[in-house]
Amino acid sequence: MFEDLFYERLEKLRMQKGVSARDMSLSLGQSHGYINSIENRKGFPSMQVFFYICEYLGVTPSEFFDYDNSCPSEIREVIKSLCALDPEKLQHVKTIIHDLKD
Repeated sequence: MFEDLFYERLEKLRMQKGVSARDMSLSLGQSHGYINSIENRKGFPSMQVFFYICEYLGVTPSEFFDYDNSCPSEIREVIKSLCALDPEKLQHVKTIIHDLKD
């Protein structure tokens, strides 16, 4: 079950980046079918290659496995911006987010 989540997450993040499996494989210094074979459930990357995959996708390993986070890079950027706000402005943002959810 968790293996399927890994494969699905890799494909989803790759697609969000807008890159083909072939181009990603070559960018990682692997054979042209490397990412395709992983996404087709024919194995897992080594730990070192996994870190390269995360770097290529612009996510941390933690963000990669945060399956509920559909846009990890964007959320990281928003959190960074939120941390720079004073408490009053942060409350305004919180109110806006709450209103958007409703």
